[in-house]
Amino acid sequence: MNFLAHIYLSGDNELLQIGNFMADGIRGNDYLNYPAEVQKGIILHRAIDTFTDAHPIFRKSKHRLHEKYGHYSGVIIDIFYDHFLAKNWVNYSNQPLEKVANDFYENLRSHYDILTERTKGMMPYMIARNWLVSYASIEGLSMILFQMDHRTKNRVDMHLSINELKEFYTEFENEFTTFFEELQIHCQEKLATL
Repeated sequence: MNFLAHIYLSGDNELLQIGNFMADGIRGNDYLNYPAEVQKGIILHRAIDTFTDAHPIFRKSKHRLHEKYGHYSGVIIDIFYDHFLAKNWVNYSNQPLEKVANDFYENLRSHYDILTERTKGMMPYMIARNWLVSYASIEGLSMILFQMDHRTKNRVDMHLSINELKEFYTEFENEFTTFFEELQIHCQEKLATL
């Protein structure tokens, strides 16, 4: 799952959202250097990634791209799944996506002092280009994938995967919907133990 899903699955807890959002840049036990609620967010992020990577539906989606995009097929599916979450946002939240996105950007600004350097570096681009709302459209998704290409030094031309998204749109969307129902239950159970 990518940024939007990690934020959404954190609920309304601002520090949990921060931890879940920036967890990829925090290695091993370094998470213990953060406030308790941020630690919970990091632990939740790791649980989401473990669940996702092992899930047969996610693997099925990923397999569709693997021959062409190799190792990056999982990254692309994470982004595709955020697209379907954003596109179908009204099915998951009573708050408009634009408000949730703006609230999260404000959350980042409010807690700037505890953000990782990686997050601080990415934040201006994320806010300026409104990534969280951009996921909802194919054009926005294209822009995000193009930026990912730049960050990965154009190793596999991820932006071209928009072609596969369009070709297998219904399959990807159905897979996301079923998978995400299971992931939400998994997160609720995990949060109850933290």
